[in-house]
Amino acid sequence: MDNPEALYIGLGIGGMFLAIALYSIIGKSRGATWDGVVVDKKIEKKTRKKHSDDGVYRVRYKLYTVVFKAESGKIYEINAEDDDTVYNYYQIGDKVRHHGRLNTKEKYDKSGDDIIFCNACAYLNDIKDNYCIKCNCPLLK
Repeated sequence: MDNPEALYIGLGIGGMFLAIALYSIIGKSRGATWDGVVVDKKIEKKTRKKHSDDGVYRVRYKLYTVVFKAESGKIYEINAEDDDTVYNYYQIGDKVRHHGRLNTKEKYDKSGDDIIFCNACAYLNDIKDNYCIKCNCPLLK
């Protein structure tokens, strides 16, 4: 490969990585951090259609919803199907902070909890641990 050709290929690959990095930075900077409170929790029994080779059939599931109200008055929700872990973690009246860049929510008072979620990877950890057992990031206590 001639020297000018290698330079052009290197600039093209470098430009591609630069574009990906800028796109990532812009996407993360859009997330706003807000403080709020848990205002409602809901459990709904739902069904949905599933398609298979044998035809269409219905699947039943439970939808667990935790509703947050930010200080600005905006309403946010966390939904989970057939998994009540997050639903049971939050109680109505809990104060929370949404970390915009991480896209996670953190409870202010964790004194009565046995578990804690890692803000980096959302893995469930024991409250006694100082570091996440999955990603080794420090847990926010």
